[in-house]
Amino acid sequence: MVRNAHPVLKKIAFVLGILLLVLVIGVSGVPSPAAGQFPTLSVATVTGTPRGLWVRAIGEPHIPLNVRSGPSPTSLQVGVFLVGQEAPAFGYYGSYVQIEYAGAPGDRGWVVLDRVEVFGGTLPMMQAPPTETPSITKTIDPTLAAQFIITAQPSRLPTFTEPPALLIPTFQAETGATATGGIPIGYVIITLAGLGLFLSLIAILRRG
Repeated sequence: MVRNAHPVLKKIAFVLGILLLVLVIGVSGVPSPAAGQFPTLSVATVTGTPRGLWVRAIGEPHIPLNVRSGPSPTSLQVGVFLVGQEAPAFGYYGSYVQIEYAGAPGDRGWVVLDRVEVFGGTLPMMQAPPTETPSITKTIDPTLAAQFIITAQPSRLPTFTEPPALLIPTFQAETGATATGGIPIGYVIITLAGLGLFLSLIAILRRG
């Protein structure tokens, strides 16, 4: 009996050893529930960068600001700045303020100071920028210009020619027939007719 029981004890001890080993490995490799419920996290800290000076375009929405290459209304226009649009500002010169504008020389352009609101402080006054050199020199073709030169010709004084003398017609006065002594014949006839009528009346009265 003793000889047959010894191998059995060895097998039981071997199985118990394996179970103990598995138990030890499982306990050491699996984290406890408490550790899983409270993880350790690192929260990133967000730090804001100061914005500095910046401007916002104001005015009528349908009238954008012209962005120019210099602080002058005659400077080259390089773009537009819409109402409500914002941009970093660097300073002012005269009646213009310099802003950051992509596409302008050095990515900086100029807009009218009266059409923007300034935020973040007071704009510093900038030095006068260098005088712009026009990319195209305007020349006048003298031959073409000569075609538009008008030389005033001296005008001659008006000459006066006397008109020919007017011929005034003369008419002879018509003189009626006159009796001797220059008395018109009509008066003589009327007088004689009246005298005859008078004499006739006297004759008629005598008969009566």
